[in-house]
Amino acid sequence: METAGKTTLLLVDDHAIVRQGLAALLAREADFAICAEAGTYEDGLAALRAHRPGCVVLDLSLRDRSGLEWIREVRAQGYAGHILVLSMHDESLYAEKALRAGAQGYVMKDQAEEALVAALRAVVAGQTYLSPAAEALLAGHSGGAEKEADGFAGLTARESEILCAIGGGLTTRDIAEKFGLSGRTVDAHRVNIKRKLGCGSLAEVLVKALEYKRAQDDVLPPPALRAEGR
Repeated sequence: METAGKTTLLLVDDHAIVRQGLAALLAREADFAICAEAGTYEDGLAALRAHRPGCVVLDLSLRDRSGLEWIREVRAQGYAGHILVLSMHDESLYAEKALRAGAQGYVMKDQAEEALVAALRAVVAGQTYLSPAAEALLAGHSGGAEKEADGFAGLTARESEILCAIGGGLTTRDIAEKFGLSGRTVDAHRVNIKRKLGCGSLAEVLVKALEYKRAQDDVLPPPALRAEGR
């Protein structure tokens, strides 16, 4: 949506001081207008429905749920506007996942002052925005070689879920029940994960799974904290 030639923005971040800083930074720009702010997953959904912004600036680390889930949900609901992720988390691990979920750009918070406005203008113009380092990383992935250098970003959404479940100590039977799959299908996913991560054994897959689970826990708080945030 545009208001008097300006692209309307929704800011979704669970830290009020971050939202205030973003608002102050963007207030200097003639082509943007902040229409709403939200500090939780559900408030962000409500604000999106109420204001229909042209672009969303979204943090991945919301207190109640993951920003990646938020992107998938609003895309599934038909939101066709632009989404720019602004996160403290390493873009080498999360930028491609954000793009796959439906975002058009990724900026790390320590680069926001220099890069945010340019990133917003790029995504509003229909372009994808990543830092030069992230672009180089994804360009390497696009060569098609599925090797360890591709890391977790080469996994499908289902493989990522299963890897996280493995890291959480779930057995094949547990995972099958959790996702409504057969044990044979889970085993097939394990084999694909092993190949894509360049692991020589299932023991190495477990090590990678523990690493991945820890990284995911940084983005998505434990269930107890999510319950408190509701």
